Amino acid sequence: QYTHITMDGGKVGWGPKWQHVPMAPVDPILGVAVAYTADPSPAKINLGIGAYRDASGKPIVLKCIKEAEKKIANDPSMNKEYLPVQGLEPFLKVTSQVIFGKQSKALAERRVAVVQSLSGTGALRIAAEFISVYAPGKPCVYISDPSWGNHHTIFQKCGMETAKYRYISPTMTLDIDGMLADLKAAPKGSVFVLHTIAHNPTGVDPTPEQWKLIADVCEERDAILIFDTAYQGYATGDLEKDAFAVRYFAEERGMELMVTQSYSKNFGLYGERIGALNIVTKDKETAAKVRSQLCAVVRPMYSSPQIHGARLVSTVLADSGLTKTWEGELKDMSQRIVDMRSALVKALEKIQCPLPSAVFKDWSHITSQIGMFAYTGLGEAMCDKLTQVHHIYCTRNGRFSMAGVNPSNVEYIAQAIKDCIQGSRL
Repeated sequence: QYTHITMDGGKVGWGPKWQHVPMAPVDPILGVAVAYTADPSPAKINLGIGAYRDASGKPIVLKCIKEAEKKIANDPSMNKEYLPVQGLEPFLKVTSQVIFGKQSKALAERRVAVVQSLSGTGALRIAAEFISVYAPGKPCVYISDPSWGNHHTIFQKCGMETAKYRYISPTMTLDIDGMLADLKAAPKGSVFVLHTIAHNPTGVDPTPEQWKLIADVCEERDAILIFDTAYQGYATGDLEKDAFAVRYFAEERGMELMVTQSYSKNFGLYGERIGALNIVTKDKETAAKVRSQLCAVVRPMYSSPQIHGARLVSTVLADSGLTKTWEGELKDMSQRIVDMRSALVKALEKIQCPLPSAVFKDWSHITSQIGMFAYTGLGEAMCDKLTQVHHIYCTRNGRFSMAGVNPSNVEYIAQAIKDCIQGSRL
């Protein structure tokens, strides 16, 4: 029997057909969750996955979502028919308003092409497929270093080359000079992937003034811009504040751009896979053509998006009371993360934990960062020891999901960090 497929001598199809397929590498983020689940230790802590947990370490369903579920269940007009390729129309209307604002000039002029997507990942894939076909010369995609691990793969799967631009300094501050220099050096018409708010994995964002400098470079390079938006409202608790970068580029500067949206974090709808892709164009005629081609990408990929998550989001946003409840819950989730950052730093200082490297003066980089993740500065060996000895699971780049930190485990985490840092210097 043949152990692999060849294309000669009529051997194709004889014997086992897929033994030549190699094992795929373990995803660095999802692999953490698998290892955590397999660990029988009662002391185990998961700081890897980007999903919110309450103060007792449990996942939650937001109150606004529970109420929306009731409204949908009790509506006799609801059905489970296929959605149009572009998605649920009430959702499409409100999702663009969330990111651009209800007073958006681009929306008023009907210059935004929008389609529903399978959360933020799906939005990025649709954008990548569209760019790979319609951007002149299939441009290189520039992604921050570091960035979300899936960014490079999504664009590479569409046949596009990717490159990195500098983003974070050794002291965990924004390397704005390096970032601007790398973007300036990119060929005109390149694709720039930017994080709208709460940069993943660093939690370090540009200031408003720095965003203006970035906009200058993007305009000069005539770049195709993608704002990846996973944490609007979750980052600071303020939907309007978290949308600053997108609105500045689109409204104040009048720039054409793409915006991906995910409602996993800010609505807690992780498993519903609900998101959107928005493309701001120069006129409504172009927007109509672009949307038609986005639908042409979706149709052979998954044909029609899921319905329930879109109904949940649109139901909440169509009800002023539920919207107010949601905004309050966003503030609560955001504040818990802020509180846990402070609690971890206090716990580290209380036990006089050494710093992860000589470049740091203190642990303030943890409290100055924003959003779900803390980029701690811990090295790979330290992270390995956290997992192997203390049963604390995180990615090997030292990224902690602060949602996994709570009042009952923060001191244990701090003590484990101290042990790992001291042990690495023996």
